[in-house]
Amino acid sequence: MPAAVSVHPSAIVDPLAVLGEGVAIGPFTVVGPHVRIGAGTRVGPHCVIEGRTTIGRDNRIFQFNSIGAVPQDKKYAGEPTELVIGDRNTIREFCTFNLGVPGAGGLTTVGDDNWIMAYTHIAHDCHVGNRTTLANNTTLAGHVHLGDWVTVGGLTGIHQFVKIGAHAMVGFASAVTQDVPPFMLADGNPLAVRGLNLVGLRRRGFSPERIAAVKRMHRLLYRQGLTLEKAREGIAALASEVPEAAADVALLERFLSESERGIAR
Repeated sequence: MPAAVSVHPSAIVDPLAVLGEGVAIGPFTVVGPHVRIGAGTRVGPHCVIEGRTTIGRDNRIFQFNSIGAVPQDKKYAGEPTELVIGDRNTIREFCTFNLGVPGAGGLTTVGDDNWIMAYTHIAHDCHVGNRTTLANNTTLAGHVHLGDWVTVGGLTGIHQFVKIGAHAMVGFASAVTQDVPPFMLADGNPLAVRGLNLVGLRRRGFSPERIAAVKRMHRLLYRQGLTLEKAREGIAALASEVPEAAADVALLERFLSESERGIAR
């Protein structure tokens, strides 16, 4: 038999909200009319889930979260924008996720299998990938993009429109005002790239050949005094030299070509 929906008697769930099988809503939580929550998701007490918000399956949302509130943008005038959250995310206490704004896609997204710790703020039109880890008090301004497997240390602020590439790590209490390329390890205020995220790559099963190629890409960008154009030429050549790392080379090349704020160097 399908698992029953469980709504605490003190919770307020709009009749138009859609709750999947086995959804649990805790005490004093409020769920608005345009909300859709997928099967198996558990929402703790004292949460507010509002706006045009879609939440996937098997998420764990702890107490005191604000999900789907209007963006903190003075231009916003009540337009029907959205927030979409994927599957199997853990969202700890006191997080705030906002809807998008018109003219910028009108959509904020959070992918799957993310570990989002207390007091994290995800502003309008941010796009968070899969399997990221955002430590306490991570603050994403509007239009921030985080790739898959990104790790952000606590008390870190990320400037609007910044992109952080897949497998990158940003250290504790950093001020991220420029893009951080994939695979890199950065921290500080002012921000600087300190090396590559070697521990993270090993944990994710990167082969020695792939790690060696990432090291070479790091040296080209940060250790040989090359212009960005020359560094990119050297990085492109690695695809044929190390076929095992061709996808990693393509990932970094694409990131560099799409960077608008400039990369942290």
